[in-house]
Amino acid sequence: MDIISSVNHFINGIVWGPFMLCVMLGVGLLYSFKLRFFQIRGFKKWWRATIISAVKADNKKSRKGISPFQAMAAALAGAVGTGNIVGVAGAITLGGPGAVFWMWIAALSGMATIYAENYLGVLFREKNKNGFSGGPMYYIEKGLGLKGLAAVFAVICTGAALGMGNMTQANSVAGSLKNGFGIPCIFSAPAIALLTAIIIFGGINRIATITEKLVPVMAGLYIAASLSVIILNINVLPSAIGKIISSAFDIRAAAGGIMGCGMAKAIKFGFSRGVFSNEAGLGTSPIVHAASESNDPHSAGMWGIFQVFTDTIVLCTLTALSILMTGADEISGDGIAVSAYAFSDTLGNTGKLFLSVSIVLFAFATLVSWCYYGESALSYLTGGRFIIIYRLLYSAAAFIGCIMNVDLVWEISDTLNGLMAIPNLIALIMLSRNVRLYKSDNRTKLHS
Repeated sequence: MDIISSVNHFINGIVWGPFMLCVMLGVGLLYSFKLRFFQIRGFKKWWRATIISAVKADNKKSRKGISPFQAMAAALAGAVGTGNIVGVAGAITLGGPGAVFWMWIAALSGMATIYAENYLGVLFREKNKNGFSGGPMYYIEKGLGLKGLAAVFAVICTGAALGMGNMTQANSVAGSLKNGFGIPCIFSAPAIALLTAIIIFGGINRIATITEKLVPVMAGLYIAASLSVIILNINVLPSAIGKIISSAFDIRAAAGGIMGCGMAKAIKFGFSRGVFSNEAGLGTSPIVHAASESNDPHSAGMWGIFQVFTDTIVLCTLTALSILMTGADEISGDGIAVSAYAFSDTLGNTGKLFLSVSIVLFAFATLVSWCYYGESALSYLTGGRFIIIYRLLYSAAAFIGCIMNVDLVWEISDTLNGLMAIPNLIALIMLSRNVRLYKSDNRTKLHS
């Protein structure tokens, strides 16, 4: 186990190292310029085309497959996990308040990246007996002709789903139920595994149906609680924002003639945790958006922008401000302890219980959504075989994740997430000519 841990630590240092983070930022900048910073200047357009249009009945209900809103909900459920709470706290603890600024930068560049991912996911998807299948493995094979590289992505994605998407999230659910409500893990584990099985055996339609109801509720509750903490400490809001900006550029170190390690840490942990949270560049979002009944790649891209905006600009920022405005960043402890202090300091025991409920909802939403990522990758590798076996294995892994120490699983899964990005980023760079903005009345010919 020590050898495995050492090898994983070495690989992790490469895939989440400065070079890879620069590549991720570079891809985001490439598409930002290509799309003329549509994620910023086109705010009104993509806002109206996504969340505003979601109130229409024809966008929510689908006869043939899942709607664009359901696809976004499933993708957002997969991205909105413990990273939005514990991950943000960890970024601030390790990288200082300035890490928040670099999470914003990761989000702004990630909006352009995920637009391209989703666009290509719909553009190169394939029709099957149940609807459509797509994602990086399809646009790598069909767009680049690199079937071997596509298979590499699919293998890594299958492993990451069982680890990061499953066992670590199940462990967070069971741990929060134990800490918040005194429910022993041995009792919660069977219930979590059974509930997971009930949902995932319904396929993407049931997952999408559950997440489209769960995501707005859990996001709304978390936003309300975070705003309560911020409003009750509103007098220190300017100070908190000032700490984020000043720490991001390590002004005092720069004035002394050096770019100190403080700025380097802020960039590293802010950007990496931002990518970890919103998953832009990892290639997960286009897998579920390709299953949407919409034939509009531009629409899928805009839903991706909304996903990253909600995940990082809204939820992660609210978490960060809650931590900084309550002084939780100055206490010693892990991400959970820091987050718990931020809510309990202002809201008392109610805040602590709320945090437990939030982690349960966030982690479980990620748990069920990642099953579709894993089974889609496996389906690509096996021609649609062994899906039932995979779902059984996925449910069993959720049970095991609840009752075992998953520290090493966390570490390995974090590495797998980074490895997923490599073939996906290669494809995004080489297929950039296929991604464009166009007017809503145009029609894009699909590669199918």
